Amino acid sequence: MYYRRKILLTLLQVFDNKLEKMSLQKLLMLLANKQSIPGFYFVPYKFGCYSFQANADLKTMIKYGQVGEEGNSWIKTDPTNYLPELKENDRMALRAIKCLYGDKSKAELIQLTYRRFPYYALNSNIAHEVLNNKELQAIEEIRPKYSSTVLFTIGYEGITLEQYLNKLIKHGVDVLCDVRKNSLSMKYGFSKSQLQHSCNGIGIKYVHLPELGIASNKRQELNTQSDYDKLFLQYQQDVLTSTRTQQNEILELLKSHKRIALTCFEANICQCHRKHLAEEISVSPNFEFELQHI
Repeated sequence: MYYRRKILLTLLQVFDNKLEKMSLQKLLMLLANKQSIPGFYFVPYKFGCYSFQANADLKTMIKYGQVGEEGNSWIKTDPTNYLPELKENDRMALRAIKCLYGDKSKAELIQLTYRRFPYYALNSNIAHEVLNNKELQAIEEIRPKYSSTVLFTIGYEGITLEQYLNKLIKHGVDVLCDVRKNSLSMKYGFSKSQLQHSCNGIGIKYVHLPELGIASNKRQELNTQSDYDKLFLQYQQDVLTSTRTQQNEILELLKSHKRIALTCFEANICQCHRKHLAEEISVSPNFEFELQHI
């Protein structure tokens, strides 16, 4: 079992095996803040801090008979005591969370996390119900504000869905253009339907342009940078010369939304076709903007 799932089960356990779903997310974030290496990362979602990974893990654990759902609550149904299986620092952190917040209601946990971590209230639908005007102003002051028009590129290799989404938010990205040929991914959160759902939840438009990708059968035997360079030379000759319509679509999205990002898998921009796609768009006569790889 993944260690992070033991964290979830033990959190439920120390709260008498049952937590309201929103309360669990808030407590889990408070716990992660005490961990040297967080088990989960979070994004500013509709009701504050939210971990897509935690929710997916809980859904999966239903299948294994470890948790159940009762109304708006998660219930630990696995009788195993996982507390002794955790690292000592995590056991101490869980005990501290129980001591500090064990008597807090859902409303109190929402208010507490919004005040302490205003970034996670950026997209909240209910902030105005639990915060005063001064506190709401504090949220607006940390909201990313940009006037420049930028074409970004970003890869998701080596980071979680939440870390990836936070990068988009902090750079003020309004539209994510998925330029993979095949939008399926073995990495949680990055298949098309998952990524589109996550983006929609934080106010980012998702667009898939598979014509701009590279077929998976052409990505075999890429062992050196020279192998990648040969692949991208072929990509420039075959794909970039035949996809002017899609490239113009990206340029129009950039003009209308000002901050958009091209995305694919690789962390190393020199090993991803999005670099060459972005550079091709940037030399267009109508491109007068900035290009950034993040």
